[in-house]
Amino acid sequence: MTAPAVAENVRLKRIYEPKSPDDGCRILITRYWPRGASKEAVDEYVPALAPSRELLQAYREGILDWPRYRLQYLKEMQGERARAQIHRLAKLARSEVITVMCVCADEDHCHRSLLRELIAGFDEG
Repeated sequence: MTAPAVAENVRLKRIYEPKSPDDGCRILITRYWPRGASKEAVDEYVPALAPSRELLQAYREGILDWPRYRLQYLKEMQGERARAQIHRLAKLARSEVITVMCVCADEDHCHRSLLRELIAGFDEG
């Protein structure tokens, strides 16, 4: 399956949005368990794909703007543990729909959108 097809199988959603039959495997990627979210709302919880506490705090406090946050997050995702999870999700997305979730209201300025790019672009080689 090509990267565009994999990308189509990777959906994005806030954890607070209702479950849908189209969600496929629901994967939560937050550093902390979100307040008010039930364990039944997710199929997997993968904190290794969330930004570090320090990075998240710097972004929320305005110390880092979006372009710098983006670069730092992508750098964090180069670690062995994160890459293994990205590879696993890329393999999963080749055969089924996955929905990557976190708490951010703005999908365009959220690590889940960056993670979708990483999953879709993961090179097996």
